[in-house]
Amino acid sequence: MKSALFTGAAVTLGLLLASVGSAQASPAPQPTAQARQHGITKAGEAYMGWTQNKTTTSTAASPMSTTAVVEGIDVASYQGNVNWTYWWGQGKRFAYVKATEGTSYKNPYFAQQYNGSYNVGMIRGAYHFATPNTSSGATQAGYFASSGGGWSKDGKTLPGALDIEYNPYGATCYGLSQASMVSWIRDFLNTYKSRTGRDAVIYTNYNWWSTCTGNSTAFNATNPLWVARYSSTVGTLPGGWPFYTFWQYTSSPLDQSHFNGDYSRLQALANG
Repeated sequence: MKSALFTGAAVTLGLLLASVGSAQASPAPQPTAQARQHGITKAGEAYMGWTQNKTTTSTAASPMSTTAVVEGIDVASYQGNVNWTYWWGQGKRFAYVKATEGTSYKNPYFAQQYNGSYNVGMIRGAYHFATPNTSSGATQAGYFASSGGGWSKDGKTLPGALDIEYNPYGATCYGLSQASMVSWIRDFLNTYKSRTGRDAVIYTNYNWWSTCTGNSTAFNATNPLWVARYSSTVGTLPGGWPFYTFWQYTSSPLDQSHFNGDYSRLQALANG
C-alpha cells in the first residue's frame, strides 16, 4: 500500500514538474514570412530597418545636404565580421552595433563589431532591438545595459539606442495599445538612464511611430531621434521632434546614416 501511494505521488509530482517546465520553456517566436524575405530566419536576428533591407551589393549615393554631417553605419549579426578598415576608408566615422534583442539574445559578433569599430578610430555605440510583447521595458533596458549597452565618458562611446520598429515576429505593434506602447518605451528609457546616466537614442520611423504610439510627443525634449527614411530627403519627422540627430537613409550595401552636425558635435554627444 505504501509503495502504491509513493508511486502515485511520484507520478503526480512528475506531471507537475513537466507542466511547470512546459510553461517556462515557451517556444521562441518565429519570424513572419516578410521577415524571412529580409534575412531574419530565427528569433534574435532582427536588425535596424529590416523591412527596407534591399540585400544588394550596389553602393548608395549619400543624399545631398547643405549642413555639416558625419557619416556612419550600423551593423548586426547579419553582417558577420566587419572590415572596419575598409569602412573607415569610406569616410565612416561612427558606428552603432546591435548588442541585444528581448532578454535572451546577444549578438554573437558583438565583440568584433563593437571593439573593431572603436579600434579603427570610430565613435561607437550599441543598440537594443525591442520586443515589447515579451517582457517589460525595465527588464529589457537592464538586460541591454548589462550586455554591451553601457556607457562610459571616454569620448568614443555614444549613448545606447532603443530600436523600436516593426515586429518581425507578428503583430505590427506587438499586441500593445498606443498608450501601453508609450508606457513601455518610457519604462525602458527611464531604466536605461538610471543605469547609465544617459538618455537613450530612439530609432524609429514615422509610419510605425504614428501607428503604434499615436505619434506621441512624450520624448522629443529628452531623447535624440534616429529616424529611418530611405530617400533623398528626411521627410516629416515623427513625434514632434524638431530635428533629427541621426538619419538612416539607405541599407545599400549596408545601413548608412548621417549624424546631424559636425564631428565636434558628435564628440559632444558621446561625452554627454
